[in-house]
Amino acid sequence: MAHPSTYKPSTGIERWFDSRLPLPRMMHDQFMVFPTPRNLNYWWTFGGILSFMLAVQIVTGIVLAMHYVPTPEGAFDSVEKIMRDVNWGWLLRYAHAVGASMFFLAAYVHTFRGLIYGSYKAPREILWILGVLILLLMIATAFMGYSLVWGQMSFWAVTVITNLFSSLDTLIPGLGTTLVQWIWGGFSVGARTLNRLFALHYLFPFIIAGVVILHIWALHIPGNNNPTGVDVKTPKDTVPFHPYYTIKDGFALVMFLILFGVLLFYAPNFLGHADNYIEANPLQTPPHIVPEWYFLPFYAILRAIPDKLLGVIGLIGGIGVLFFVPWLDTSRVRSTSYRPIYKWFFWLFVIDCVALGYLGSQAPEGWYLFFGRLGTFYYFAFFLIIMPIVGLIERPKKLPGSITQSVLGPESKRPTETPPPRTAATAGEGVACGTLSTFAAALLAALAVPGAAFAEDAGNGHGSEIKAQEWSFAPPFGHYDRAQLQRGYRVYKDICANCHSMRLLSYRNLGEPGGPEFSEKAVEVLAAQAQITDGPDDKGQMFQRPGRPSDRFRSPYPNDAAARAANNGALPPDLSVMAKARPGGPDYIYALLTGYAPSPAGFEMTQGMQYNKAFPGHQIAMPNPLVDGVIPYTDGTKPTVDNYARDVSAFLMWAAEPKLEERYKLGARIMIFLLVFAVIMYLSKRAVWARLHRRDHADAT
Repeated sequence: MAHPSTYKPSTGIERWFDSRLPLPRMMHDQFMVFPTPRNLNYWWTFGGILSFMLAVQIVTGIVLAMHYVPTPEGAFDSVEKIMRDVNWGWLLRYAHAVGASMFFLAAYVHTFRGLIYGSYKAPREILWILGVLILLLMIATAFMGYSLVWGQMSFWAVTVITNLFSSLDTLIPGLGTTLVQWIWGGFSVGARTLNRLFALHYLFPFIIAGVVILHIWALHIPGNNNPTGVDVKTPKDTVPFHPYYTIKDGFALVMFLILFGVLLFYAPNFLGHADNYIEANPLQTPPHIVPEWYFLPFYAILRAIPDKLLGVIGLIGGIGVLFFVPWLDTSRVRSTSYRPIYKWFFWLFVIDCVALGYLGSQAPEGWYLFFGRLGTFYYFAFFLIIMPIVGLIERPKKLPGSITQSVLGPESKRPTETPPPRTAATAGEGVACGTLSTFAAALLAALAVPGAAFAEDAGNGHGSEIKAQEWSFAPPFGHYDRAQLQRGYRVYKDICANCHSMRLLSYRNLGEPGGPEFSEKAVEVLAAQAQITDGPDDKGQMFQRPGRPSDRFRSPYPNDAAARAANNGALPPDLSVMAKARPGGPDYIYALLTGYAPSPAGFEMTQGMQYNKAFPGHQIAMPNPLVDGVIPYTDGTKPTVDNYARDVSAFLMWAAEPKLEERYKLGARIMIFLLVFAVIMYLSKRAVWARLHRRDHADAT
């Protein structure tokens, strides 16, 4: 909103700087005294939250890029090495991964707020278009970043999504195939593809930042919309952005960071998929490809349309239609609050988007496919049919005469003896109580999909016989049992290491804080028990030597071909991150190791397979590795299968999350700080907005 400058340089240096580069004047006029509608609620705080999250993603991404190796051979391991060997690497990586989900959560809330209050209507069409462009760039950036992990799910997501361009062959023969090969840099997803995605993923956030600047610029020309949709008419309708909205946005940001912190420190993998902790294998397709939760509504649209080309058009159109919303909505009223018919269609649209997110996580068959098509129809019908028609036939409610009137009521009815019951300050306080419910509702909508995906995994056999166990390392205040980890290492070494490698761990890790914490001498002895192939020596020959603490855990086989040959063609998986590569984590590993049993009557077993209650399909090639008494314990623990399974499950959890205790401890400190800071910010906000109480009361009297 254009307004006269009130900046007055107070020193000679400020006057000199202002006459040459008036940056302080711009900051003062546009971010300090900028006139802002007095009735903005907490839905408007997500714009500032998004700016903060963009900064988090850029900063963490730059540091992560310094350690990432963009090659098929090194990508997966480099991500894990960041988590283990880089100082605070686990914090950077988890903040970046969880931050992407929080970024999209805030972006979707921000977008729905724009739809609720008609923030796309004149004169804010360019503002809206730039916002949709930012969302489109976010989706592209997140997709490319998702591929960089080079896990099973991300690899095949890249393969499937990029291969969609081949549908253009139906329009111009050869065009789609040529485009796909150009994107891949060859005939399949590989090194060139990964390198290109890495380069673009690094570049795009800076492009987003540039568009964000344009977005803010476009906002400051007409000024903010507001919940009534009524334009600013008098100076009483506005308040300076600072301190009123800086303190209010600050309080909302702290509340958002509490939610961010809970996921970051206590459930960093909750929004992800376990298969992405399995290194990419071009020869093995996952049974069900599920992208990240923020892609799922559009993924559901893609799969709901049976024709490949039309599905791609639907996928692109799901985002592209948002660009035309300012002209599709024919109503002269901005805010949904004053549109009694449209309001019901809008909230049905919100439910439809959440439902599409859930359906996108399920296999496209049966009722899931039917409701996916129904949801896709309503998604496009809302924009292309409902918006234009309802806007013409609907009779809106009467709008308030001004923003001030919507807050204080008609002037003739305002009390003169006591402070008004609902001023801008009390309006803000009223919404403050609803802030947590707003965040919670948005989070539940976002988290419904990963939960549903886990339930599906359970139904497919991953968790049908899995019961939650009590572990000493359970959040938020858990810790590893040192004696249990030491026993678990012995079970791994004597049983599991005969077939399974653990290439991401070194013997020195056994003595580090937060793990088994073997003594320095014990680590040297344990490492020396392994014979390591080294060389070449001066004669060019490879030789064997005792292991050192700096060596990686010795693999039982020289290469994958030898491992397959020794196991009837099956490749025993590496156990470094096994506790994160299976839904249920240590609960699944424990259930698997204790789940061997005779097959039920009538259950057809394949020759050479073993029946297991926890394994998907209940048939597993690995024989039962544990027998009571096979490994003697020297600390008084009973040498039973149950204890073996429990101990090695805990050890594998530590192997996958060696910084877990550090994460919990830092999380506790930060959460306490944020909670205390939230109280301080809330009280400060009350004090600041109380000024408006007093001013309104003085004006009324």
